[in-house]
Amino acid sequence: MRIIAEQRDLAGLRGCVLVPTMGALHAGHTALIRRAVEAARGARPVVVWIFVNPTQFNEQADFQRYPRTLSPDVGLCEAAGADAVFAPSVDEVYPPGGAAITPAPPAQAEMGLEDRFRPGHFAGVCQVVRRMFDMTRPTAAVFGEKDWQQLQVVRAMTAQDKLGVEIVAHPTVREPDGLAMSSRNRFLDRDQRSRAGAAARALCEGAGASTAGDAEGVMRGILEGSGLAVEYAEVREPESLARVEPGWRGPGRALIAARLGSVRLIDNAPWPG
Repeated sequence: MRIIAEQRDLAGLRGCVLVPTMGALHAGHTALIRRAVEAARGARPVVVWIFVNPTQFNEQADFQRYPRTLSPDVGLCEAAGADAVFAPSVDEVYPPGGAAITPAPPAQAEMGLEDRFRPGHFAGVCQVVRRMFDMTRPTAAVFGEKDWQQLQVVRAMTAQDKLGVEIVAHPTVREPDGLAMSSRNRFLDRDQRSRAGAAARALCEGAGASTAGDAEGVMRGILEGSGLAVEYAEVREPESLARVEPGWRGPGRALIAARLGSVRLIDNAPWPG
């Protein structure tokens, strides 16, 4: 398997199926890579992008502490069937003196969810995805559904700008208690980890509510009852992420974000379930 740090070494990998990541890989990423291998059908290379993108972090401390684990990440990529890992430096992605790419994010980036609590985040996401696609020239890219708003932003931007990349979505991969896998879960202490499963329980219980308003009340109650600091617990239209009336009966997407200490948990699921 090839390990690449510079764009000039991507020869022979154009037209790849790309798996965008920030590293610190886990079983959820393994599932994304295997989905990419399926999509490639042996006819296209599978490339895993590993880059901790500074432009999408709201807090410098969060950027600095984000885990960097390139050596084990490479081993996981190889075991999952990837053909190459592209792990560029910040200067390679954003060359000094190079033209800044800051496209206006599509409407899905301004829906009062992640954008409300992470201002500027999706501008950074759009910037790095454009650079990622420009550098690797993929025919398809695999994104996880855990970052649902991000997935819709990337889909909308790709269509809006006619980038010619197929966006392949993969369902969220979960721990045995339902907690969505995340590289940041490693920062939960034992007590926090035992309470973090409330996120999945909230989605599960909310899925049985008859209206969007009832579902939101159920989700918020479970999260707060487990000691999580709720940022949002809402039902939205699945693709546009538009707000819905309390009496709305779907179909929709339930989305939650809550904090446990320094760790921020996000999750989502179809609604009703």
